[in-house]
Amino acid sequence: MSPTSTPLFNLNGRVALVTGSGQGMGLGIVRALCRQGARVVLNDYYPERAEGAAAALKAEGFSVCAAPGDITLPAVREQMVATARREFGEIDILVNNAGVPPGMPNSLRQFKDLADEDFERQLDLNLRAILGLTRLVAAGMCERGFGRIVIITSESWRNGMPMGLSNYAAAKSAALGFMRHLAHEIGREGVTANALSLGAMNNFGYDEIAKRTTAVGRAGTPEDVGAAVAYLVSNEASWMSGQVIALNGGSCTA
Repeated sequence: MSPTSTPLFNLNGRVALVTGSGQGMGLGIVRALCRQGARVVLNDYYPERAEGAAAALKAEGFSVCAAPGDITLPAVREQMVATARREFGEIDILVNNAGVPPGMPNSLRQFKDLADEDFERQLDLNLRAILGLTRLVAAGMCERGFGRIVIITSESWRNGMPMGLSNYAAAKSAALGFMRHLAHEIGREGVTANALSLGAMNNFGYDEIAKRTTAVGRAGTPEDVGAAVAYLVSNEASWMSGQVIALNGGSCTA
C-alpha cells in the first residue's frame, strides 16, 4: 500500500448490532464487520449459538458480545440495545439479518393451507421486529449524523415460486417498502437504509440448485454476504440509500 492510500470500508470505532448472527450468513456478516474494525453485538434466537459464536470470535481477538433472545419481543429488543450501549456505546450500524423462524423451511405450506398465525409469525420477525429495532436506534443515529440500517431479504420478494413462501415473501416485501420510505426520511441526517436481496445460498441444501440456475455456477456464501454488508455500512456508501441490491450470483439479472 502506498503512503498516500487508505483502506476502504474502515469501520474502526463503529458499533454494530447484527440479528440472527450465531451462524450462517449472519455470522459471515459479523466476521466481515469485525475484520473492518467494528465492535459487534451478536444476536441469535438460541443463546448457545450466540454465546458460542461470540466466544470463538473473542478468542480470535475481535471485540464482540452476545445478546441472545427472540427479537419479536419488545423487551428483548430493548435489552439488546441496552447491552450494546453498555458494552460498546451507541449503535452506528443495524443489520436486520434474522428472518427464518424456528422450524422453517420444514414448515413451508401452500397459501391455501396457511392459518392466520402463519402470517403473523412471519410479520413478527420480518417486519415488526425490524420496525421495533429501527425505532430504538434511528433517532440517535440522526442526532450523531451517522447511521447505517441494512435489511437482509431474499429474492423470494421478487420471484414467485411454488415452494410455499407466500407468507415469508409478503413480510419481506413489506419490510422493503418501509426501507424505501425510511431512507427518504433520514437520509439528510447522514443515515442510510438499504436492503441486500440474497439468491440461493449454501444453506438449506441449495448448492445443487445454484449450480444450475446462477451465472457463476455456485451458491452464495457467508463471506459473499459479509463483504457486501461491509460496503453498505461504510463511509464510502454514503450515497447508496433506499436500494434493494441483488446478491444472487446472476440467477436474476433484470
